[in-house]
Amino acid sequence: MSRAEITWFDGSWSTTKVPLIGATDHAFWMASTVFDGARSIQGHVPDIAAHSERLIRSAVALGMHPKINREEVESLVCEGLKRLPQGHFDYYIKMLFFCSDGFLLPDPASTALALHIFESPLPEDSGFSATFSQFRRPEPSMAPTDAKASCLYPNTQRVLRDATARGFDGAVVLGPDGHVAEFAVANLWIVRDGVAMTPELNGAFLNGITRQRVMALLREDGIEVREVRLTPTDVLEADELFSTGNHGKVLHCDRIEDRSLPHGPVASRARELYMAYALSC
Repeated sequence: MSRAEITWFDGSWSTTKVPLIGATDHAFWMASTVFDGARSIQGHVPDIAAHSERLIRSAVALGMHPKINREEVESLVCEGLKRLPQGHFDYYIKMLFFCSDGFLLPDPASTALALHIFESPLPEDSGFSATFSQFRRPEPSMAPTDAKASCLYPNTQRVLRDATARGFDGAVVLGPDGHVAEFAVANLWIVRDGVAMTPELNGAFLNGITRQRVMALLREDGIEVREVRLTPTDVLEADELFSTGNHGKVLHCDRIEDRSLPHGPVASRARELYMAYALSC
């Protein structure tokens, strides 16, 4: 069954696949590409301003020169969504900047924007399994970790290939210092004695927009939240383990290595609070 989708590029909308780059383009062979992902959940678009702003920051971090501001990105997203079926549909909103010209360095003047909005149901919170990855996140001196850069994702892909080959849905990834950074594709949280804890920011991973939102919602709800340095042992001995990220928003982990975990009250409350927030936007 075909999914509802739409693409914007070079001033026009299309419901078919649109070619963006070719063999001569800088983005194809030198990876001058950044993206951000947002969501439309049943007609509501939570934190679209924050996602649009981060998209532009990521482009600037990679030497690009966006010709469009945050408000204009948001306006295009809203226009695209109006062209798609609404109601109980959920959409993934993919926003990209890339460069067509340049040699080793991208030509900032060639920075272009593309949007791809496609039907993508929000996953059920049915639990996922995770293992510890042998691969690590780089430190800021090794890679553009301050951007949501496409060049970072081959490392994420090998994390996931290794985890799924060993029978797990995902993986916990450590930072360069050996402390826990995040899950492969989402920020990580543990709960111990009713306190929600998430790795403190160290430059090896992004301060996720859903992470920030859930942190604020939990605190407003009276649940203590701490940003701390977490070890693998902290994760293995946690009372609860859950993720926050754009694709699934809030999802609980029900198995870490060979240990089963409950769908605990804090993770359940975090998802409940987030969904209430999202559907109020």
